[in-house]
Amino acid sequence: MTSRMPAQHLSETVDPQSSDSVDPDAGILVARDLTVHYGSFPAIKDVSMAVQPNQITALIGPSGCGKSTMLRCFNRMNDLIESAAVTGRLTYHGVDLYSPEVDPVQVRRHIGMVFQKPNPFPKSIYANIAFGAKIAGIKTGLDQLVEESLTKAALWEEVKDKLHESANALSGGQQQRLCIARAIATSPDVVLMDEPASALDPIATLRIEELMTELKREYTIIVVTHNMQQAARVSDRTAFFNVSVSDDGHRTGRLVEFDDTTTIFTNPREKSTEDYITGRFG
Repeated sequence: MTSRMPAQHLSETVDPQSSDSVDPDAGILVARDLTVHYGSFPAIKDVSMAVQPNQITALIGPSGCGKSTMLRCFNRMNDLIESAAVTGRLTYHGVDLYSPEVDPVQVRRHIGMVFQKPNPFPKSIYANIAFGAKIAGIKTGLDQLVEESLTKAALWEEVKDKLHESANALSGGQQQRLCIARAIATSPDVVLMDEPASALDPIATLRIEELMTELKREYTIIVVTHNMQQAARVSDRTAFFNVSVSDDGHRTGRLVEFDDTTTIFTNPREKSTEDYITGRFG
C-alpha cells in the first residue's frame, strides 16, 4: 500500500513554503476571498475559511447557497464545468491549488470525493477498489490494498467472500461504503462528501456517520449536508452558507459564519444562522 504523497508533489515547481503562501498552520485547506462564477454571475462570492486537519467540517445552508460549489472547489471538480471560473485563493498545505503549474489530476489524488448517490463502477467489488490504484500506477500489493480499504470503510466482513461479484448487487448503504473505500484506496489526505447519506435509510445513514467519525483519525473530512441533526452529531466545525438574490434574479451564496459546531448550534452570531438551524427557513 502506498503512503500519502507530500503536497509539493502536486507540482514540480510550486514551493509550498514560498513566501507568498498562506500560512499552512492556519489550516490544511485555506480559502481566501474565493469566488466562483458560472458564466457571468457568481455562484459563491468572497468565501474565506480554514479547514483543520483530522476534523469533520460540515457545510450547511438552504438549497442554492453554494455548498456543493464550494465543496467542488477543494479538488477542482469545477474545472469540469466549462462556464466555471474561480478567483481568489485556495491553498492546500500552503500550495495554491489553482496555480497554473498544479495538475488537477494530482489534486484529486490528494483530495478524494464521495458523491450524493452511490456510484460504484459496473465491475466487481475488488475491481472497484483496485481501479484507482491501478490508474495511479500501483501494480503490487493490490490484495492487501483492497482488504485494508474495505476494512477502513467497515465493509470487509460483509463482502470478503464475494469480492469478485458485481458491486451493483450490494445494498445502497453498502454501495456508499464501497465508494468511500474506493476514495480512500489511493491514500488521499482529504475526503470530500456531498450529501453522502441523503439516499440511504436511517440505519445505513447511522453507519455512514459512525464511519465518518472513525475515518477522521486518518483523514480530514468535509461534508455537505441538509440534515441539521447529522451536522450536529458528526462535525467538529460547521460553516453556514446563505443565498442572496440580485435584482435580476441571480442567486449568490455567501459564507455567513464558520465556527465550532457546538457554537453554531447553541450560540450563533447571526440571526439567519439561528433561523436556519431551528427550521424557520430552508
